[in-house]
Amino acid sequence: MKQLHPISVNIIIGTLFSRMATFMTIPFLAIYLTKTKGISPVEAGTIIGVSAFVSLFGGFIGGYLSDCYGRKRIMLTSIFVWSLVFIGFATAEHVFMFFILNALNGLCRSFFEPSSRALLSDITKQENKLFVFNLRYAAINVGAAVGPLAGLKIGSATSTTAFWITALVYVLYGISLFIMFQRMGDIVSSDKSSHQERPTFIMACRIIVHDKILLFSLIGMTLGIAGYSQFSSTIPQYLSNAPYFQDGVQLFSYLIVVNAITVLIAQYPVSRIGKYYSPIVSILLGTVMVGLGLFLFGLFHHSWMLVMAIIIFTIGEVMMFTMSDLFIDQIAKPNMKGIYFGAMGFTAIGNAFGPTLGGLLISLFSFSHANYLFGSLALLSFAGFPFLLYVSSIIKEGRRNMEYSL
Repeated sequence: MKQLHPISVNIIIGTLFSRMATFMTIPFLAIYLTKTKGISPVEAGTIIGVSAFVSLFGGFIGGYLSDCYGRKRIMLTSIFVWSLVFIGFATAEHVFMFFILNALNGLCRSFFEPSSRALLSDITKQENKLFVFNLRYAAINVGAAVGPLAGLKIGSATSTTAFWITALVYVLYGISLFIMFQRMGDIVSSDKSSHQERPTFIMACRIIVHDKILLFSLIGMTLGIAGYSQFSSTIPQYLSNAPYFQDGVQLFSYLIVVNAITVLIAQYPVSRIGKYYSPIVSILLGTVMVGLGLFLFGLFHHSWMLVMAIIIFTIGEVMMFTMSDLFIDQIAKPNMKGIYFGAMGFTAIGNAFGPTLGGLLISLFSFSHANYLFGSLALLSFAGFPFLLYVSSIIKEGRRNMEYSL
């Protein structure tokens, strides 16, 4: 930790507390809207969904803006607007206001996240980047684990207290970043983009299409994430409805705990492997592990065997997500890192169509034909493997050509 830039430490600590605060509120937002504000389930679903829709495209735009105008401006603007969004949640009364606020919530997140990840890349030495990105991933997971429990204690589903607390956390995070930028902004390399050629938006869009490594990795990772998304959609439905399990809801709660513990345990060994192999190798193996875990869910009907399946599934999750930031850092052009990190937001398409496809397969095969159901979902994750393998071959070919030219 002593080797890290102070701003990196600030971002990691801020990520921990901001994610904790966010998970105190957002998971309970739908219940708050329907139970406390009397908003219909359809309207609440639309309000919840607009955040993901805005984030899908906002990440790319936010990353582009951070390349053009500097990470500092985008991060500070988005973090303080973000705090106002949660104040708005605490005071809003009308459906339209909640719709606008959650759209801004998605926009602020999609602007801040690529900019902060690009900044971490800018100010971290190459030998420490894997460590920094893993710390950030761990902070997100700890925040996601503690936040909902704190929200439950506070009563986030029925009161506005959590919204005010979250707004305060974001204000403090923003102030700490502002102070840190004032003290050390002169040595932060994030604003080098202002002295280099600024990419136009047309140039940024062309990158997505013409950079084969980025394009095919996005496709492969989107398919892998579509498989991963079954953990929060198809798997709980299956466990609570399949005839093989007496108390599927309780079993799923245990599997969530196993998932969280496995993430924390597996993260360090996976990061060590990443020191010796290319990140793309870890990502493509991760898609296979996720698919294998899904396949085993269709075969196993005993609780302890499902624990084994979820461990395999979670190791795949860790292999995919802990290496994605390092991978993007390695393939990104120096003055376009924000664009590349922002483009990763397009992989959220997997989170959008994955649960929908899972629902269609449930209606097709029913819960009593788990082998067909989860076999098909496993193929969805396996489908990402050839795209990522092609990316790996391009990278290897590029390295061979570079060695040959030397």
